[in-house]
Amino acid sequence: MTGILYIVATPIGNLGDITARAIDTLKAVDVIACEDTRTSGKLLNFFNISTPTIAYHEHNADTQTARLIERLQSGQSIALISDAGTPLISDPGFRLVKACHKVGVQVVPIVGACAVIGALSVAGLPSDKFSFVGFLPAKQHGRVESLKAYQNHSETLIFYEAPHRIVECLTDMVAVFGGEREATLCREISKTFETIKKLPLADLLEFVKNDDNQQRGEIVLVVAGNTAQTTATDYDDWLLAIAKELPPKKASGIVAEVLGLKKSEVYDRLLTLTK
Repeated sequence: MTGILYIVATPIGNLGDITARAIDTLKAVDVIACEDTRTSGKLLNFFNISTPTIAYHEHNADTQTARLIERLQSGQSIALISDAGTPLISDPGFRLVKACHKVGVQVVPIVGACAVIGALSVAGLPSDKFSFVGFLPAKQHGRVESLKAYQNHSETLIFYEAPHRIVECLTDMVAVFGGEREATLCREISKTFETIKKLPLADLLEFVKNDDNQQRGEIVLVVAGNTAQTTATDYDDWLLAIAKELPPKKASGIVAEVLGLKKSEVYDRLLTLTK
Protein backbone atom coordinates (compact mmCIF):
# COMPACT_ATOMS: atom_id res chain seq x y z
CA MET A 1 0.00 0.00 0.00
CA THR A 2 1.35 3.42 -0.93
CA GLY A 3 0.87 6.47 1.25
CA ILE A 4 -1.19 9.54 0.43
CA LEU A 5 0.02 13.06 -0.32
CA TYR A 6 -2.23 15.65 1.33
CA ILE A 7 -2.15 19.22 0.00
CA VAL A 8 -3.06 21.17 3.12
CA ALA A 9 -4.14 24.82 3.10
CA THR A 10 -3.01 26.85 6.11
CA PRO A 11 -4.10 30.33 7.31
CA ILE A 12 -2.87 33.39 5.42
CA GLY A 13 -3.20 35.52 8.54
CA ASN A 14 -5.77 34.79 11.20
CA LEU A 15 -4.95 31.41 12.73
CA GLY A 16 -8.65 30.83 13.32
CA ASP A 17 -9.02 30.23 9.58
CA ILE A 18 -7.42 26.80 9.78
CA THR A 19 -9.91 23.94 9.45
CA ALA A 20 -10.41 21.08 11.89
CA ARG A 21 -9.68 18.66 9.04
CA ALA A 22 -6.35 20.37 8.36
CA ILE A 23 -5.31 20.03 12.01
CA ASP A 24 -6.34 16.38 12.12
CA THR A 25 -4.45 15.66 8.90
CA LEU A 26 -1.27 17.39 10.04
CA LYS A 27 -1.34 15.35 13.25
CA ALA A 28 -2.01 12.05 11.48
CA VAL A 29 0.57 12.04 8.66
CA ASP A 30 4.07 10.63 9.02
CA VAL A 31 5.83 13.81 7.94
CA ILE A 32 5.00 17.39 6.95
CA ALA A 33 6.81 18.91 3.96
CA CYS A 34 7.14 22.65 4.59
CA GLU A 35 8.23 25.55 2.43
CA ASP A 36 10.09 26.89 5.49
CA THR A 37 10.26 24.67 8.57
CA ARG A 38 10.87 27.65 10.89
CA THR A 39 7.81 29.54 9.64
CA SER A 40 5.61 26.47 9.72
CA GLY A 41 6.99 25.54 13.13
CA LYS A 42 5.19 28.51 14.70
CA LEU A 43 1.85 27.33 13.28
CA LEU A 44 2.43 23.71 14.28
CA ASN A 45 3.47 24.66 17.82
CA PHE A 46 0.36 26.82 18.23
CA PHE A 47 -1.88 23.84 17.47
CA ASN A 48 0.29 21.34 19.39
CA ILE A 49 1.20 19.40 16.27
CA SER A 50 4.37 17.38 16.86
CA THR A 51 4.62 15.63 13.48
CA PRO A 52 8.19 15.68 12.07
CA THR A 53 8.86 18.24 9.34
CA ILE A 54 11.09 18.36 6.29
CA ALA A 55 11.98 21.32 4.08
CA TYR A 56 10.52 21.33 0.58
CA HIS A 57 10.99 24.48 -1.49
CA GLU A 58 11.96 25.61 -4.98
CA HIS A 59 15.70 25.33 -4.28
CA ASN A 60 15.65 21.67 -3.21
CA ALA A 61 12.60 20.39 -5.09
CA ASP A 62 14.65 18.40 -7.61
CA THR A 63 16.26 16.23 -4.94
CA GLN A 64 13.49 16.25 -2.34
CA THR A 65 10.77 15.22 -4.80
CA ALA A 66 12.44 11.86 -5.40
CA ARG A 67 12.96 11.31 -1.66
CA LEU A 68 9.36 12.12 -0.83
CA ILE A 69 8.09 9.82 -3.57
CA GLU A 70 10.17 7.00 -2.09
CA ARG A 71 8.60 7.60 1.31
CA LEU A 72 5.10 7.67 -0.18
CA GLN A 73 5.74 4.46 -2.09
CA SER A 74 6.97 2.82 1.11
CA GLY A 75 3.57 3.50 2.72
CA GLN A 76 4.16 6.77 4.55
CA SER A 77 1.65 9.61 4.18
CA ILE A 78 2.85 13.19 3.75
CA ALA A 79 1.23 16.60 4.17
CA LEU A 80 2.51 19.43 1.98
CA ILE A 81 2.09 22.96 3.32
CA SER A 82 3.40 26.35 2.23
CA ASP A 83 4.26 29.32 4.43
CA ALA A 84 0.64 30.46 4.17
CA GLY A 85 -2.45 29.66 2.13
CA THR A 86 -2.96 26.89 -0.40
CA PRO A 87 0.20 25.16 -1.68
CA LEU A 88 1.07 25.43 -5.40
CA ILE A 89 -0.69 28.82 -5.77
CA SER A 90 2.48 30.83 -6.49
CA ASP A 91 4.19 28.42 -4.07
CA PRO A 92 6.24 25.21 -4.43
CA GLY A 93 4.70 21.78 -4.88
CA PHE A 94 3.87 21.31 -8.55
CA ARG A 95 6.75 18.92 -9.22
CA LEU A 96 5.80 16.73 -6.28
CA VAL A 97 2.13 16.53 -7.25
CA LYS A 98 3.07 15.81 -10.87
CA ALA A 99 5.42 13.05 -9.75
CA CYS A 100 2.70 11.51 -7.57
CA HIS A 101 0.31 11.31 -10.51
CA LYS A 102 3.05 9.76 -12.63
CA VAL A 103 3.69 6.90 -10.21
CA GLY A 104 0.09 6.42 -9.08
CA VAL A 105 0.27 7.95 -5.60
CA GLN A 106 -3.06 9.37 -4.40
CA VAL A 107 -3.19 13.17 -3.90
CA VAL A 108 -5.88 14.63 -1.62
CA PRO A 109 -6.67 18.34 -1.21
CA ILE A 110 -7.42 19.65 2.29
CA VAL A 111 -9.04 22.91 1.27
CA GLY A 112 -8.86 26.20 3.14
CA ALA A 113 -7.52 29.74 2.91
CA CYS A 114 -6.39 31.09 -0.47
CA ALA A 115 -5.54 34.76 -1.04
CA VAL A 116 -6.68 34.63 -4.68
CA ILE A 117 -10.21 33.52 -3.84
CA GLY A 118 -10.42 35.66 -0.72
CA ALA A 119 -9.52 38.78 -2.69
CA LEU A 120 -11.90 37.96 -5.54
CA SER A 121 -14.77 37.44 -3.12
CA VAL A 122 -14.52 40.98 -1.73
CA ALA A 123 -13.27 42.90 -4.78
CA GLY A 124 -16.67 43.97 -6.07
CA LEU A 125 -15.69 42.95 -9.60
CA PRO A 126 -17.16 40.22 -11.85
CA SER A 127 -16.24 36.79 -10.50
CA ASP A 128 -17.85 34.50 -13.07
CA LYS A 129 -14.67 34.48 -15.16
CA PHE A 130 -11.17 35.46 -14.06
CA SER A 131 -7.49 34.91 -14.79
CA PHE A 132 -4.96 34.48 -11.99
CA VAL A 133 -1.74 36.02 -13.30
CA GLY A 134 0.27 35.77 -10.10
CA PHE A 135 3.47 37.78 -9.74
CA LEU A 136 4.48 40.02 -12.64
CA PRO A 137 8.15 40.28 -13.70
CA ALA A 138 10.23 42.38 -11.32
CA LYS A 139 11.78 44.56 -14.04
CA GLN A 140 9.66 47.24 -15.69
CA HIS A 141 10.11 46.12 -19.30
CA GLY A 142 9.00 42.58 -18.57
CA ARG A 143 6.17 43.81 -16.36
CA VAL A 144 4.82 46.16 -19.04
CA GLU A 145 5.02 43.47 -21.73
CA SER A 146 3.13 41.05 -19.48
CA LEU A 147 0.44 43.64 -18.80
CA LYS A 148 0.09 44.34 -22.52
CA ALA A 149 -0.64 40.66 -23.08
CA TYR A 150 -3.72 41.05 -20.82
CA GLN A 151 -4.69 44.53 -22.00
CA ASN A 152 -7.72 43.38 -24.00
CA HIS A 153 -8.83 40.47 -21.85
CA SER A 154 -12.42 40.91 -20.74
CA GLU A 155 -12.25 38.73 -17.61
CA THR A 156 -11.26 39.97 -14.15
CA LEU A 157 -7.49 39.80 -13.59
CA ILE A 158 -5.82 38.86 -10.29
CA PHE A 159 -2.20 39.70 -9.49
CA TYR A 160 0.14 39.18 -6.55
CA GLU A 161 2.67 41.93 -5.96
CA ALA A 162 5.57 42.54 -3.60
CA PRO A 163 5.10 45.59 -1.34
CA HIS A 164 8.30 47.30 -2.50
CA ARG A 165 7.07 47.16 -6.11
CA ILE A 166 3.40 48.05 -5.63
CA VAL A 167 3.79 51.72 -6.66
CA GLU A 168 5.73 50.82 -9.80
CA CYS A 169 3.23 48.07 -10.62
CA LEU A 170 0.22 50.38 -10.30
CA THR A 171 2.02 53.03 -12.34
CA ASP A 172 2.51 50.56 -15.18
CA MET A 173 -1.09 49.36 -14.90
CA VAL A 174 -2.32 52.93 -15.31
CA ALA A 175 -0.13 53.31 -18.39
CA VAL A 176 -1.25 50.03 -19.99
CA PHE A 177 -4.84 49.56 -18.79
CA GLY A 178 -5.79 53.23 -18.36
CA GLY A 179 -6.42 55.20 -15.19
CA GLU A 180 -10.19 54.65 -15.28
CA ARG A 181 -10.01 50.85 -15.10
CA GLU A 182 -11.55 49.70 -11.79
CA ALA A 183 -9.32 47.79 -9.39
CA THR A 184 -9.35 46.59 -5.80
CA LEU A 185 -6.33 46.51 -3.51
CA CYS A 186 -6.53 43.63 -1.02
CA ARG A 187 -3.70 43.93 1.49
CA GLU A 188 -2.92 41.81 4.53
CA ILE A 189 -6.08 39.71 4.13
CA SER A 190 -7.36 38.39 7.49
CA LYS A 191 -4.56 40.19 9.40
CA THR A 192 -4.70 43.09 11.85
CA PHE A 193 -4.14 45.84 9.28
CA GLU A 194 -6.27 44.40 6.48
CA THR A 195 -7.10 46.87 3.69
CA ILE A 196 -9.74 46.43 1.01
CA LYS A 197 -9.86 49.48 -1.30
CA LYS A 198 -11.74 49.68 -4.61
CA LEU A 199 -10.96 52.66 -6.90
CA PRO A 200 -10.10 53.48 -10.50
CA LEU A 201 -6.44 52.56 -11.07
CA ALA A 202 -5.25 56.18 -11.18
CA ASP A 203 -6.91 56.94 -7.82
CA LEU A 204 -5.68 53.68 -6.34
CA LEU A 205 -2.14 54.62 -7.32
CA GLU A 206 -2.45 57.95 -5.51
CA PHE A 207 -3.96 56.21 -2.47
CA VAL A 208 -1.00 53.85 -2.22
CA LYS A 209 1.62 56.52 -2.95
CA ASN A 210 0.27 58.78 -0.23
CA ASP A 211 0.15 56.12 2.49
CA ASP A 212 3.36 54.23 3.29
CA ASN A 213 1.36 51.65 5.21
CA GLN A 214 -0.20 50.50 1.92
CA GLN A 215 3.30 49.64 0.70
CA ARG A 216 3.76 46.90 3.29
CA GLY A 217 2.60 43.33 3.72
CA GLU A 218 1.01 40.76 1.40
CA ILE A 219 -0.79 42.35 -1.56
CA VAL A 220 -3.37 41.06 -4.04
CA LEU A 221 -4.57 43.31 -6.86
CA VAL A 222 -7.90 42.50 -8.51
CA VAL A 223 -8.33 44.43 -11.77
CA ALA A 224 -11.44 44.71 -13.93
CA GLY A 225 -11.23 43.27 -17.42
CA ASN A 226 -11.51 45.30 -20.59
CA THR A 227 -15.26 45.53 -21.10
CA ALA A 228 -15.10 48.05 -23.94
CA GLN A 229 -16.80 46.66 -27.03
CA THR A 230 -14.37 45.97 -29.85
CA THR A 231 -15.90 47.04 -33.12
CA ALA A 232 -15.59 45.05 -36.32
CA THR A 233 -13.27 47.57 -37.94
CA ASP A 234 -10.85 47.26 -35.02
CA TYR A 235 -9.62 43.87 -36.15
CA ASP A 236 -10.96 43.18 -39.67
CA ASP A 237 -7.67 43.82 -41.49
CA TRP A 238 -5.70 41.80 -38.96
CA LEU A 239 -8.16 38.92 -39.09
CA LEU A 240 -8.10 38.79 -42.89
CA ALA A 241 -4.30 38.91 -42.99
CA ILE A 242 -3.96 35.98 -40.58
CA ALA A 243 -6.67 34.04 -42.43
CA LYS A 244 -4.52 34.16 -45.56
CA GLU A 245 -1.88 32.08 -43.76
CA LEU A 246 -4.00 29.85 -41.52
CA PRO A 247 -7.28 27.91 -41.67
CA PRO A 248 -10.35 30.04 -40.75
CA LYS A 249 -10.99 28.48 -37.35
CA LYS A 250 -7.36 28.71 -36.27
CA ALA A 251 -7.07 32.32 -37.47
CA SER A 252 -10.28 33.23 -35.63
CA GLY A 253 -9.08 31.49 -32.48
CA ILE A 254 -5.82 33.46 -32.40
CA VAL A 255 -7.57 36.82 -32.86
CA ALA A 256 -10.20 35.93 -30.27
CA GLU A 257 -7.58 34.93 -27.68
CA VAL A 258 -5.48 38.07 -28.12
CA LEU A 259 -8.47 40.44 -28.02
CA GLY A 260 -10.39 38.59 -25.34
CA LEU A 261 -13.37 37.95 -27.64
CA LYS A 262 -15.55 34.89 -28.21
CA LYS A 263 -14.16 32.55 -30.87
CA SER A 264 -17.59 32.06 -32.38
CA GLU A 265 -18.09 35.80 -32.86
CA VAL A 266 -14.72 36.25 -34.57
CA TYR A 267 -15.31 33.19 -36.74
CA ASP A 268 -18.71 34.49 -37.83
CA ARG A 269 -17.12 37.86 -38.61
CA LEU A 270 -14.52 36.15 -40.79
CA LEU A 271 -17.20 34.25 -42.69
CA THR A 272 -19.03 37.54 -43.31
CA LEU A 273 -15.86 39.22 -44.59
CA THR A 274 -14.97 36.37 -46.93
CA LYS A 275 -18.41 35.83 -48.52
